[in-house]
Amino acid sequence: MFNLVRNNKRLMQIVLALVALPFAFWGIDSYQRVMSRAGEVAEVSGQKISEQEFAEALRQQQDRLRGMLGRNFDPAVFESPAMRRELLDGMISQRLLMQYAARNHLMVPDDTLVETTMSIPAFQVDGRFSRERYDAALQNERMSPETFDAALRRDLTIQQLSGALADSGFVSRSAADQFALLRAQQREVSEQQIQADARGVQVAADTIRAFYDGNPARFQVPEEVQVEYIVLSNDSLLASEQLDAAEARKYYEANQSKYGEPEQRRASHILISVKGGATDEDKRKARERAQAVLSQLRSSPGSFAELARKESGDPGSASQGGDLGFFSRGMMVRPFDEAAFRLKPGQISDLVESDFGFHIIKVTGIKPGKMKTFEQVRPEIELQLKKQQAGRHFAEAAEGFSNLVYDQADSLKPAADKFKLAIQQAQGVTRQGANVPALNNPRLLAALFSDDSLKHRRNTEAVETSPGMLVSARVLNHKPVTLRPFEEVRDGIAKQLVRQEALGIARKQGTALLEDLRKGNTSQARFGTSKLVSRDDPKGLAPAAISQVFGADAGKLPAYAGVESADGYTIYRIARIVEVRPDEARQRNVQSELGRSNGALEFRSFLDALRADAKVEINREALERKVQ
Repeated sequence: MFNLVRNNKRLMQIVLALVALPFAFWGIDSYQRVMSRAGEVAEVSGQKISEQEFAEALRQQQDRLRGMLGRNFDPAVFESPAMRRELLDGMISQRLLMQYAARNHLMVPDDTLVETTMSIPAFQVDGRFSRERYDAALQNERMSPETFDAALRRDLTIQQLSGALADSGFVSRSAADQFALLRAQQREVSEQQIQADARGVQVAADTIRAFYDGNPARFQVPEEVQVEYIVLSNDSLLASEQLDAAEARKYYEANQSKYGEPEQRRASHILISVKGGATDEDKRKARERAQAVLSQLRSSPGSFAELARKESGDPGSASQGGDLGFFSRGMMVRPFDEAAFRLKPGQISDLVESDFGFHIIKVTGIKPGKMKTFEQVRPEIELQLKKQQAGRHFAEAAEGFSNLVYDQADSLKPAADKFKLAIQQAQGVTRQGANVPALNNPRLLAALFSDDSLKHRRNTEAVETSPGMLVSARVLNHKPVTLRPFEEVRDGIAKQLVRQEALGIARKQGTALLEDLRKGNTSQARFGTSKLVSRDDPKGLAPAAISQVFGADAGKLPAYAGVESADGYTIYRIARIVEVRPDEARQRNVQSELGRSNGALEFRSFLDALRADAKVEINREALERKVQ
């Protein structure tokens, strides 16, 4: 309840993981974008997924993957039909879940919304919610608090639904015990390695040449361009923004709560709970009970903590005598908040009704606020107001910028002069990526490698590479794909082929020795020191080795298993089996893991059932259409 965040860390971890997803994956600004309905990729029970909406999600997914993979990112791979279909399926599943939640009147109460927002690290300073940080983050992304609240409420509703289903998986205790036994089982193993030895291995010159001729893609130098570019952004417009000095003073006076530590109050409360959907009669009885408690307090104010432990329906604070600690305005639900900040220290309130029931509040401490002077925060306010002005002017400037780089396509200078932008240069830009973040955008890279750019050296269109940033670039020099000369790579090919041949020899020797051992011929056995390994404690054995060791038939010992490795071939001798009885905690953990796995399968089945019952139409032509 009021101590939800403090006392239910697991729930909040799930919630914060959910909240991180829109910020990191979809982009915070995507919530308030108004999508064009010019075309539809899909329709889910009457709700449309537009081409523009899908293209935006695809670009944001690519941006995220580009950030993870850097120069190894290949847009062509991540625009494959399979990847596009997977993304669309995810968007369809989200629609289906939202529709189900709406039909079943699932919703998130205001207090959960407030608590979750205050727990988002992006809105915190030194681990505490900062209204200033919150306002700045939303303002920077051009999002209103109402839009953010609506999006967060939607995602929390879906999380509530999906979490309930995913956590419902069940596995019997006997099945979990059997699985835990298998996980805990130990096998005593020793190993013998057959190292790949490249000494004496020869590779013919014509074999090296044939490998070079047969694998040209391995020896290509990627196509690249040298470019010049200009960036129009909110920040680039700041220098030209003018601000009336009186505006900063006016803003300070209207927003003083942002510039200092607000007043905080410490309070205790006794909650007489009223469940959601309670009848009028239930509410009447709760009110009468609350009034009776209040009457006792009026007669004996010193019994507040004792009565809270006995009567309060808030388990998070009841054990503490009703103590909620210090909080500032806006941290509690509104009726509670307003009452607490009206009371004097030691004063006990009348009954305060909220969605939770009836509260009796006692203020036990006050921390006065500390304000910064106007002169202390003036530079910060002026910068913020200039950014706001720049944001408002950006749309107008963006249109002029886009028109100018298109109309005067042979040079970036006219646009650079008009908007006072620096013309910058970058080298080594490939179709896969650029070292310069401003250029590292799939749409811009595609434009740079178009015929118009490569052959005619024209400016690219103005591309929005991130919210509030437009970039236009122009190719200065183009280096097509080239093949590295054979002489340059010959020695490297020779080493690679020698290594492959040596590994092949080691593999043949290893499999032959393994076969002899299984037949009982141990004359060539040279096993090292034995050790006990398990699936949970592999003692350095690779997953492939563990799989073979525990997959070996242990009906007759010793048993043997062989695994190829990067250095050759390794044979494992299994000498004995040690059955280990897992402790109670381990068995519970295994049962919980299996339950979550089953829950995930049940959730997948639930989604499949929703989709089967819904009318889902996919426009395959629009799905396969490349982003322009």
